[in-house]
Amino acid sequence: MQQASKQTWAFDCEWAPDLTAGRRLYHLGTDVPDDEVLRVMWEQGGATEENPQPFLKTVLCRIVSIAAVVRVEAADGVKLHLWTLPERPEDVSVTEADILARFLGKFCKAHPTLVGFNSRQSDIHILAQRAIVNGLSLPEFAKQVCGKPWDMDAIDLIDVVGGFKKGTGCSLNEIANLCGIPGKLDTTGDDVAGLFYGGKRREIVEYNAFDALTTYLLWLRLEHFKGTFDATQYAQEQQRVRGLLSAKSAEPGGAYLTHYLDAWKALSSADYGIM
Repeated sequence: MQQASKQTWAFDCEWAPDLTAGRRLYHLGTDVPDDEVLRVMWEQGGATEENPQPFLKTVLCRIVSIAAVVRVEAADGVKLHLWTLPERPEDVSVTEADILARFLGKFCKAHPTLVGFNSRQSDIHILAQRAIVNGLSLPEFAKQVCGKPWDMDAIDLIDVVGGFKKGTGCSLNEIANLCGIPGKLDTTGDDVAGLFYGGKRREIVEYNAFDALTTYLLWLRLEHFKGTFDATQYAQEQQRVRGLLSAKSAEPGGAYLTHYLDAWKALSSADYGIM
């Protein structure tokens, strides 16, 4: 009998305020313009002059993109894949339910180790919340999220690097850059709502892919730190990512990945006088 492959998914989700949630919770009819619904949602979320678009509760947001670097370890070797949803960002007929069903449906079949950054407190919660809101039935995923946290096969990198505690915490951008890994490039999470409602969904997917790649490279760094990969193996794993980026950037719609690869090369070759 062939042994099942072992999979690791370094993933990231992007979300934007859900207009349907805003209309229902704040009793705003369909005649109220979308811009006004967004304004009310942010106002109710604690908007200030300094922070006009505060972070909203995840349940009030809709998932607009999910990206994952998928590492498959099988008898014939290790393979890497980059998976982004929606696969055709310009197709506005793709719903949040479609994105969730594709990602979580495949998750339930593959039983991978999930790797994220602040994923226990945000990404995994919003996946469960929005799957429930969309009326999806996902028993295998529900079994994990409804169980004890330590029963879920998931790694949250923020647990290792200190979270957001004053003095010891760090962001993904900070820890990644210090490790010679690209962090935030041209886009941040604060831009997602404007991009989504401005019709620039491809830019969200590309940004999401960058975060998944950064999460994966940071996970490799952690595994090297733990001794899972020695120096030679760690170099091989990084080379696999370079190979993936080179191959995917040559595919239709993949040219944006050269930006990430170039940023990675620049960070790797930069000399900041560190002793």
